Amino acid sequence: MKTIGLLGGMSWESTLGYYKKINEGVRNALGGLHSAEIVMYSVDFEPIEKLQQAGDWEGTTDILIEAAKNVQSAGADFLLICTNTMHKIAPEIEAAVQIPLLHIADATADVLVNEGIKTVGLLGTAFTMEQEFYKGRLKNNYGLEVLVPNRADREIVHRVIYQELCLGETEADSKVEYLRIISALSDQGAEAVILGCTEIGMLVNQVDTDVRLLDTTAIHAEKAVEYAITGS
Repeated sequence: MKTIGLLGGMSWESTLGYYKKINEGVRNALGGLHSAEIVMYSVDFEPIEKLQQAGDWEGTTDILIEAAKNVQSAGADFLLICTNTMHKIAPEIEAAVQIPLLHIADATADVLVNEGIKTVGLLGTAFTMEQEFYKGRLKNNYGLEVLVPNRADREIVHRVIYQELCLGETEADSKVEYLRIISALSDQGAEAVILGCTEIGMLVNQVDTDVRLLDTTAIHAEKAVEYAITGS
């Protein structure tokens, strides 16, 4: 079994979900007392969040490249960035290490393609919803049409992520708003909605709506388990 490298802490709330889901996946696949072999570097999110808001992506790149190199040096065979937003700098991280990086958008797109879904809604931070590093990868590499909420709703989604979910808080009013936004994306033609921030699954999940939801934390973790066990 390959050793899984996790670049986490963005936020630690969702990284906790990664650790749990990966270990559950290995146990389910191999049985007995099996668990995953994991190397994790959990960063301090506060300075990274400030750099994000300032648009200083070079600063965030420096921090995460150093962390990724530490994960590699500790013996990881491949790497996961445990956040959607910081895949903005995935190419720089990938170029700085010698181990494979399993991209969260690729893992999610594989599910969509296998299910025959062509049009998908995307929730996430404003960076993920508005910039091309994520949407563009889905469009250009997989031929998917990606819908995002209107500006006012994007602001709601972003605010809830940083001011509530990243602090471990789940508010009933915010859940109502998220479900309204998911429904609106469905009405616009989305056949499914990507929960494109690893914290969103803390607030809404499939039992809350008839709209097909793709929890990127669960999908990424499942891909990591598959790669660790089979090498592909």
